[in-house]
Amino acid sequence: MNTTTNTATNTLRSLEPLVGTWAMDGPGMSGTVRYEWMDGGGFLVQHVALVNNDEVTRGVEYIGFHAESGQLRSHFFGENGEILEYVYELVGDTLTIWYGGVDSPAKFVGRFDVDGVRNTGAWQWPGGGYESNMTRVEEPTR
Repeated sequence: MNTTTNTATNTLRSLEPLVGTWAMDGPGMSGTVRYEWMDGGGFLVQHVALVNNDEVTRGVEYIGFHAESGQLRSHFFGENGEILEYVYELVGDTLTIWYGGVDSPAKFVGRFDVDGVRNTGAWQWPGGGYESNMTRVEEPTR
């Protein structure tokens, strides 16, 4: 395995605490998300089923290492044909997800509890945002 492959694998594996099924909650929001490794481990895949103020969001997101930027970038494919891009970062107990890129004012910031079973945070952007929390309901299968 070369240095680039090691860097990609290690960076992507930083998201390991997300793997499993999570119940989502917040004012006006409910649903589930499930993170799992794609066969071969080259991508972390998120399956989304959410209701936020009566707006349903379903889709799948592929998160992978982008060698040129050194970032964990993703593409979300929604059931209505939308394609959205994000950048993920998990440092210590803080998960940050930027919409678009790290220079974006639209982002999620949440903190994991000491046991890693609850992440409390919020999506924020200029002029708005909403609380979005995750509680682990199922551990990943090994």
